[in-house]
Amino acid sequence: MIATVVGALLAGLLAAPALRGLVVRYAVPEGEPWCTACPGCTRALRGLPPNGRCPGCRERLGPRPGLVEAVTVVVVAAALSAAHPADAVLLLWAAGPGVVLGFTDARVRRLPYPLSWTLAAGLALLLVVLELAAGRPGVLLRCLLVALAAAALFELPGWFGLMGAGDTVLALGLGALLGRYGWSAAFAGLFASAVLSGLWAVGRAAVAVVRRGPVRGLDVPMGPFLLLGTLAAVLLQG
Repeated sequence: MIATVVGALLAGLLAAPALRGLVVRYAVPEGEPWCTACPGCTRALRGLPPNGRCPGCRERLGPRPGLVEAVTVVVVAAALSAAHPADAVLLLWAAGPGVVLGFTDARVRRLPYPLSWTLAAGLALLLVVLELAAGRPGVLLRCLLVALAAAALFELPGWFGLMGAGDTVLALGLGALLGRYGWSAAFAGLFASAVLSGLWAVGRAAVAVVRRGPVRGLDVPMGPFLLLGTLAAVLLQG
């Protein structure tokens, strides 16, 4: 337990500066170019300290100080606590792009292709290697079927403008991961994602009503909830 906590702290804090920089890079509205330099001093953004301030001009960029770092440590700790090493490897791979995707979607309602496809392609490759090494090639077929079903589930609302293309790609990758643990695990992960997003929307709408502001509860970033639901479903298999 202590080793897991220490490992998570070290790995999370080492990765967090790069992840914070990637959040700033990709958290831009649809149609705008990626933010590759600080708007204040044009310094290249390769990483940011926990306070989120540009090392050049000290302008604060991205999420609140310490937030990316805290989430990264928690996610890494959750991955390291997985019952089996293979589960930990899969979750650790998803943790990096997953943290950035979660923050980006929460900020600008966007799941950038470079990150969502990186997560999906990496999971696909790892699943092939792990399942073939374990002598379970049949599991790969289930991973593929669940991935396609999850992608279709998110693609259909996209035809009506309710979801973005990035949601479909993320669902494809995470669906493949969930498929490793069976159809019931896949259903549980997707169902948990839907419930969490629904609760968030209702809560946000309720707060808006109390404050007498505009109700925007249906403007839901599905990425963070899909990632959280998948993480919970995988860990519960242990």
